[in-house]
Amino acid sequence: MSSIIQSASQELIKPYQANITVPNWMISSMERVMQYYVDKNLRLDTISSDRMPEPVEGKKYMLYAHIPFCHTLCSFCTFHRFLFREDKAREYFIALRKEMQMAKNLGYQFESMYIGGGTTTVLEDELARTIEHAKTLFPDIKEVSCESDPQHLANPEFKQLKGLVDRMSIGVQSFDDGILKMTDRLDKFGSGQQTFDRIMAAKELFPIINVDLIFGFKGQTDEIIQSDLDIASKLDPRQITTYPLMITHQTRKSVKGKIAAPHGEMVNQYRQILNRLTGQYTQLSAWAFGKTNNEGFDEYVIDYDEYLGVGSGSFSFLNDTLYVNTFSLKKYQQRIAQGRMAVEQQKKYQVKEVMQYRFLLGMFSGRLSRQYFRDTFKVNLDTALFKEMASMKAMGALKNDPVNPDELIVTDNGKMLGLLMMKEFYSGMDNVRAQLRQPLAEADM
Repeated sequence: MSSIIQSASQELIKPYQANITVPNWMISSMERVMQYYVDKNLRLDTISSDRMPEPVEGKKYMLYAHIPFCHTLCSFCTFHRFLFREDKAREYFIALRKEMQMAKNLGYQFESMYIGGGTTTVLEDELARTIEHAKTLFPDIKEVSCESDPQHLANPEFKQLKGLVDRMSIGVQSFDDGILKMTDRLDKFGSGQQTFDRIMAAKELFPIINVDLIFGFKGQTDEIIQSDLDIASKLDPRQITTYPLMITHQTRKSVKGKIAAPHGEMVNQYRQILNRLTGQYTQLSAWAFGKTNNEGFDEYVIDYDEYLGVGSGSFSFLNDTLYVNTFSLKKYQQRIAQGRMAVEQQKKYQVKEVMQYRFLLGMFSGRLSRQYFRDTFKVNLDTALFKEMASMKAMGALKNDPVNPDELIVTDNGKMLGLLMMKEFYSGMDNVRAQLRQPLAEADM
């Protein structure tokens, strides 16, 4: 690569040595425990549903909108997406705006909006209209987060999103051309140098730029990870997210053994990430880092207990119930045309299951609070989730905050375990998506 993106100077970065002492056998055991709970709680034993519930007064809600189109399909991606067709995509955006109106008619108001995909920026003009429509319907929206791939940054139309999107997350994955070639991204999205240049040019468009990186690729040496982190730091984005590569049932053949690193490398790679970014950035979650500690990021479920999803394949979590929208584009259009929302399934969770979910999020985000459990569930965290608390303390993942007894400190061991648990949870969600997509036929496009 050219000298433009050589390693950033280390002089201003505070040295940090991550104290991860969890042995591999304990990590493997935790993975098996998480897989058990994920399989138990993410089973598709849902019942049919025709509409969302009305909002509850006093609760805060986040709006999620899904754009299920991509120009190319990456082998390691398990999100709900179809190959882009402009006519279908334009019809979809129109229906999406109508579904937002239905949420408004139910009485919902939202403080934040997250747009995911797929590739959200396949049609920048339609995306801009959709964001403008959402802000008109829901004037309380204070921030809009969006995703894109590096290639779309070069489109002149991309500038239409300036002033509409507060946080743009760029799926870089790696700046290393060897990794990009192995994952079939080099020809699709350009070289690491091209991606760097595009992000640098796009920084002026949005208050927050987030650079998404992935670790856990086959052949991704310490030197490559260090180079990726240095290059990302050279860009000086407001946020950097470092996801572990996730292997699910549907990607196992295309990922495991082909582009995935041996499982045992994850701890050392994560230690390297903590050492490099801690000090330059504040840790927002186990895998997200930001310039300040109060800015929005990809895991919106941490900041919002309840969220409503619009669009094909989106999920909602309302009143301890998971709602699932149809994954068929054909059915989606039919439902909206009939004046019905896209939801077709629901699953109610018991209080204990919801508490375990919130415990997982607390570990992952480093925001585990006894006060939260008292206020939300009217329980004592230490007794209500005795097994979970005892096991985390035994593994050195949690310790009491000496300043505030209502707060718990998530240690480096806890961050490692939080990352592991969230990875297994997201892999379980991806398996659910795969099962819901499996019955789709060509006509469902």
